[in-house]
This record gives sequence, structure tokens and C-alpha cells, in this order.
Amino acid sequence: MSSTATPPTKYSEAELTRLGILAFRALGLPEQDAQDVTRVLVLADMFGLSTHGLSRLESYGDRLKVGGIAAQAQVTVSTVAPALRLVDGGNGVGPLVGMHALRAAMEAAGECGVGVAFARASNHFGPVSPYSLIAAQSGFASIIGSNATTTIAPWGGSDARLGNSPIGFGVPNPGGDPFLLDMAMSVVARAKIRRALKQGQSIPDTWATDQAGRPTTDPAAALDGFLLPIGGHKGYGLALMVDLFAGLLSNAAYLTHVKSWVEAPDEPQNLGHFFILIDTRRLGSTAWLAQRMNDFAAILHGSAPVDPDQPVIVPGEIELGRLARSRAEGIDLDADTAALLAAYASPR
Repeated sequence: MSSTATPPTKYSEAELTRLGILAFRALGLPEQDAQDVTRVLVLADMFGLSTHGLSRLESYGDRLKVGGIAAQAQVTVSTVAPALRLVDGGNGVGPLVGMHALRAAMEAAGECGVGVAFARASNHFGPVSPYSLIAAQSGFASIIGSNATTTIAPWGGSDARLGNSPIGFGVPNPGGDPFLLDMAMSVVARAKIRRALKQGQSIPDTWATDQAGRPTTDPAAALDGFLLPIGGHKGYGLALMVDLFAGLLSNAAYLTHVKSWVEAPDEPQNLGHFFILIDTRRLGSTAWLAQRMNDFAAILHGSAPVDPDQPVIVPGEIELGRLARSRAEGIDLDADTAALLAAYASPR
């Protein structure tokens, strides 16, 4: 039986940002660090990605309080080649490390046309799409990825040895909305399964298996089992490639070396991320790129939909539509997240 629905609480972007900064300041982060983290998580909520937005105050906050994440992280950036940056996150909150790496890659790409940043000593950094949007708004195309806690069995294997390896792509459009693709290599993120369990709901049997590898509709059994990769063995292969870039090449943990933030909340995860950016202004004028991007979208939108109520869309269209509505009408937070935010942000 599902729990009784409570109407969501609405916030303006400015108010939600203010409260988010207060909450992370209360958890020990310096002002600028709290701003970086909040920027990513508020964008996630505005995109409608509530499982990766300020609801993460719960897991981030629990780990900050037990020392599993460093509140006063010293993030360092080193230049090892003109277009290559290495970022040590100092075990900071993931979005903080992600923003440092994004800025480092943008700086390198601005100088060289292409910039790459590899980050290590990090934690869960939220969804990819906020970083892709920030990059696109500055004229950069991007490929961004991260490794994650082990939740997927190797193809044909019987225990979890790799994470769902989220990856995202972004291409700017000076004459309209950028293209943003943000996806994990599992059919869904574990956060969606945890939410289904919390709400007393079943899940589709295509999301995960139980411990014995059997498809299940029981979220509790799924959380004890394994996530299913997208596209079968092809998704498994792509997840490995993301981990090779995000974990192995960045000198972070990889595969089973990544600590579980659920099972060991007081231990550093040493997650890794990669940011590959291209300065599109080196390829042609903004008018050139806008014309091509708008034509690209028009070709796709021009396909007659099978269902008239579901027109063809391009990557990022749904999320950017939600972003625009959030700015016009306010941002919805569920009651639990609103209460958590208020508790952390309240004066002590």
C-alpha cells in the first residue's frame, strides 16, 4: 500500500538556493563550497531529477556528520599538460569536486580548444546534466562521466562488481536550447528503487534482479540484488569504459575498490569523474552552430509521432522544459525533502 501523498512545497530558485547554502553551511562547508554544491543540486531539482537533488542532503549529511566526507575539503588542481588537468577532491562533497573539475576543464578548453579534467578522491556528484548545461551555456560541448558504488554484476556473473557508471553529453546551441543527454548504464538508478520502497510501491521487473539473479518487482529484493544494465552486454561494456576513464585513469578507486556509502558511510569512497570539453567557438561562429543545431532538432521534430500526444523530442528537452517551468512557477520539493532542508537550514 502506498503512503498518503502530501502536496509538495514550492520554492523560488533564489529561496531554494538560499536554504540549500544554509543547510550545507550548517553541515560545516565553507560558503563558496556550499554555493557550488547547492548550485548542482538545485538545478537537479529544477530539471525534475528529485532523487539527485536536495534530497541528497540526507545521505550527504549523514556522511558529513560521521566524517565519511570531509566538510573542509582541500580541492587541488594540477596541470600535467596544456589541455590536461588532474583534480584531487580531498574527499569533498561530490558536487563540489565536480564543479572544480568542470571549471578546470573549461579553463583548459578555453586555452587549447579541448580540455580534459580527471578527478579523484570524490563522492557522489549528483546528475551529469547540471554540469553539461553550465558548460553549454559557456559554449562548450561536453562528455562527462563518473563511476559509482558497485550495483551491477559482470555480464554472466553472480555478484556486483561494477557501478552504473553515469555518463552525459552536451552540445550548446547559441540560437536555442542545448542538447543534453544524461544517463546511467543501469536501467534506473538505485535511488528510484529506494524511493519505491519508501513509498510502498512495486517496481517493473526490468529494473533489477534479486540476489539469485531473478528479475523482481519487489524493491527490497532489488536493493539486495543487482541492477540490470541497459542493452544487456552492450550496457555492461559501456559501464566498464566509463569506469576505466572515471576511475582507473583518474587514479581513483574502480570496480570493487569503490567503497559503498551505504555499508561504510564513515569511509572515503574515492570516486572518480572525467570531464572532456570542446570549445565550439573554435569550430565556427555562433551563427553557424545555431543554424546547424536548430536544423538538427527540426529534422527530428519533423517526424510524425506514432502517438499524437507524444511528439518526438530531442535529448534534454523534457528537463529544460521543467527548468523553465520551475523558474516561472516555482520548484516542487516533496514533504520529506522540505522537512530535511528546513531542519538543516534553521538557525541553531
